[in-house]
Amino acid sequence: MAGQGRLPALWLFSDPHRLPDPRPAILRLPKGRAGVVLRNPEPALARAAARLCRARRITLAIGGDWRLAAALGAGLHLRSAGMVRRSGLKPRFLTASAHSRVELHRAARHGVALAFLSPVFPTPSHPGAIALGVVRWAALAARAPLPLVALGGITGKTARRLPRRLCAGIAAITALSAPLAPIMSSPA
Repeated sequence: MAGQGRLPALWLFSDPHRLPDPRPAILRLPKGRAGVVLRNPEPALARAAARLCRARRITLAIGGDWRLAAALGAGLHLRSAGMVRRSGLKPRFLTASAHSRVELHRAARHGVALAFLSPVFPTPSHPGAIALGVVRWAALAARAPLPLVALGGITGKTARRLPRRLCAGIAAITALSAPLAPIMSSPA
């Protein structure tokens, strides 16, 4: 899976319950070849993670906080492209979560560089949510107006089921935060 432009193909997401402090997982990511999305970060943790990401040449996106993203020289991650608002602040880049064709097109109109289309597979982050599945994910990806990263239930095994030509990358929480980081060792 090849990344688009300067943005990486491998992304770690923080999670307030499952990965509240992503710093140990950041240390296991491949230098210069990964990205991190900090969702709802507290400023002190975001600054510490930003220092670690800079030292390891890892791309950083801050969830929802324009000021913090701009102050850290990071990208801005939006829960959906509908959260885009005009601001004098300029993040390095925009990413967004998307769950439908409408959200993908909205993201493209707002200048989002990369969208995380989810959930592909059942995931502990959203228990009971209906997963897109590979066929529906691929159908949305084939018509997407911007590069897509697969998110939701991604493991080394599930990543191999994704259509490589449509997938700009993969993102995970558990698979990239476990001590052995199994997704990185599998040929995805």
